[in-house]
Amino acid sequence: MAKPKAEDNRRKRMEDLKRHAEELCGSQMKIDSLDDCPAEVEEAFWKELADYEEAPWATNFHQLERAGVSLPPPDSLEDKELTVKLWEVIHKLALLGVFIEETDHLSDRELYTHLWTDSLREETKALPPASNSECHIQMLGGGSEEDNRLYLKYYADDASRQLWQEEFSNDPIPRHEDPPYERDRVLPKPDYGPPIDRKPN
Repeated sequence: MAKPKAEDNRRKRMEDLKRHAEELCGSQMKIDSLDDCPAEVEEAFWKELADYEEAPWATNFHQLERAGVSLPPPDSLEDKELTVKLWEVIHKLALLGVFIEETDHLSDRELYTHLWTDSLREETKALPPASNSECHIQMLGGGSEEDNRLYLKYYADDASRQLWQEEFSNDPIPRHEDPPYERDRVLPKPDYGPPIDRKPN
């Protein structure tokens, strides 16, 4: 059991973090009650919120270059060189808390080209390495008709396809096909740690 002084110190840290986060966010912030959260979870929440608001805007492209990763244009690389570079980028992004998803419909060259020309150029928050926040780059997250078609064709399970048909009955659903590549199963995944033990009082 934590000593009363330790609990007081935690409560003070949390109140300071909460006040700081509210100052950063201004009047736009609306947070549901956190009364049911363990103290350490609430403290982590306010710290991550403050870290996010204080973090400067950057691009993953710039972050990778600052981390020492060269990013040559796709057409300057032979196929084998490009594959090695792609996996270097994937693993370095994971160290930065950035994880790529839904890539099995793309060849190595198509994926690297998409990252180099598009995804890595988008502005994002440059969060500190010690933060527990993750960013997910979904290759089919744009919401376009083509993204939706590829998602339904390669990634959607039967339940998702059925739900899509019910909600968008006029949209034709493509026949399911296995994607041409197998990369997603070995991509780095975020480590969320062990589940929190929420014991009743």
